[in-house]
Amino acid sequence: MALLSGGARRVRDEESTRDRTVLLNQFLLSGVTLVVTVVALLLGEVLRPASHIIGVAVIYLGAVAAVLIPWTRLPHWAAGILPIIDIVAIGFIRESAPTAGLGLLWAFPAMWIASVYGFIGVIASTAATTAMLIVLTALDPAARLTASLFLLPILIAALGVLVAIYTRRSHVQRELLEKQSAYLKRSVDRARRQEAVVTEVLDAVDFGVTRITRSGDLVLTNEAHARLQGSSTWSGEDIPAFAADGTTRLDADEAPLARARRGETFENELVWYGMPGEGRRALIVTARRLTDLDGSPAGAIVISRDVTNEEQALRAREDLVASVSHELRTPLTSIVGYLELALDAPELSPQTRRDLEVAERNAGRLLELVADILVVSASSRQGVRLLVHPERVDLSQILAAAVESIGPRAAERHITIDTSEVRPVSASVDPHRIRQVVDNLLSNAVKYNHDGGVVRAGLSSDDTDAWITVADEGPGISVDEQPHLFERFFRSDSVRNSTTHGSGLGLAISRDIVHAHNGEIFVHTRPGAGAAFTVRLPITFQEETR
Repeated sequence: MALLSGGARRVRDEESTRDRTVLLNQFLLSGVTLVVTVVALLLGEVLRPASHIIGVAVIYLGAVAAVLIPWTRLPHWAAGILPIIDIVAIGFIRESAPTAGLGLLWAFPAMWIASVYGFIGVIASTAATTAMLIVLTALDPAARLTASLFLLPILIAALGVLVAIYTRRSHVQRELLEKQSAYLKRSVDRARRQEAVVTEVLDAVDFGVTRITRSGDLVLTNEAHARLQGSSTWSGEDIPAFAADGTTRLDADEAPLARARRGETFENELVWYGMPGEGRRALIVTARRLTDLDGSPAGAIVISRDVTNEEQALRAREDLVASVSHELRTPLTSIVGYLELALDAPELSPQTRRDLEVAERNAGRLLELVADILVVSASSRQGVRLLVHPERVDLSQILAAAVESIGPRAAERHITIDTSEVRPVSASVDPHRIRQVVDNLLSNAVKYNHDGGVVRAGLSSDDTDAWITVADEGPGISVDEQPHLFERFFRSDSVRNSTTHGSGLGLAISRDIVHAHNGEIFVHTRPGAGAAFTVRLPITFQEETR
């Protein structure tokens, strides 16, 4: 339909153009004829007035016909009759004054025919003009062959060719402009549709989006952004903002949008909006820089997501863990104290003393674990860090003690612990904390290994670092679960649905302990091929790099 309407519109434009050119050409010829007639009469060059009057009358009658005749209702070729009549009329005028050079008037109808009918019109007008010259020359006994008789048709043909070329070029340019205009219109319509779709999508999603220009102006924001922050201004500047702990008030220039306007970028920063109590929201805010096609800065985009329910659930879980840990610490302290009193008794048999020492050791470890849970719960809310008290120790002794402690549990499942790769390594570490890390790794290796399997423990060093490795032959860890392995309370789906119990805190606490020593812990695993955990610890502890 668009093509048909465009074609019809183009036909109407051409018809309107033809009407205008007929009128313009005829009136222009009439005006020039009037001027040259007056000049020729004043100079006395009109030798045959009757012939001159006939020619002029025919031209002016043509002008009247150009006004009265509806050329759009006639066939396309009909408009060519009028310039042919003009050529004949100009022949009468030239005959009336042979020496006045009035034959140049033939250029007007010749150029009009060339502009409307192209090169065919050039041939027709040139042929008509040449025929008139031949007839006029033949009827005039006094006429003789001169260069002007040959030059005039050639000149008219050359003018016609130039007009035809120019007209054709104009048509091509107009068609090109029409195509470009149509393409531009389609592009604008498509851009408007896309803008409408993007606006609808942005208003439909449940996360806030704000576009910031290079100068810091807000040019795009969706309804979710204002709804999440509880503000109708979309800026959130009239709502108090708090840091991740929920209690530290942020200044106006520390708010996410203010930082993004200054050109800062950040990822997944937790911000609380609203005073403590009912109605406040927790948002995860991300700011990223944008660039133009040429690589120059183009502003930034800020994305905010509501995580109020998740944060409240995490805090409720932390409160529960902290409460349970507080309740456990009191009876555990009593157990440890009574075990110490029992060990002070002189009449204990060697076997009983060993059993009580094992119980005391494990009760002490359990008490340390409860303390760590409390620290973890506090650090997640207040940013408290694990404290370490480094001293120079032999890591191989820590590893040997941990292997001895886990030995009975491994023996129950006929699991062998291979320590052939353990080498003496001296390092500045907190022995109790590193023992906790090794215990967690060995406990997991035994817990998730198959019956009759092998756990390989290794210890080595280079010039700067000590390396502890614990590898098992268990089921391994899937690729999707590996990024969450060191998260607190994380347990894989396969373990959660099994009879193997755990809190999901061991690896998280181990990671915090290793980081407190300026070290690293990472895992190499794949499903069905077991897991190998590696701990890197600096041999020399440096307080200032923490």
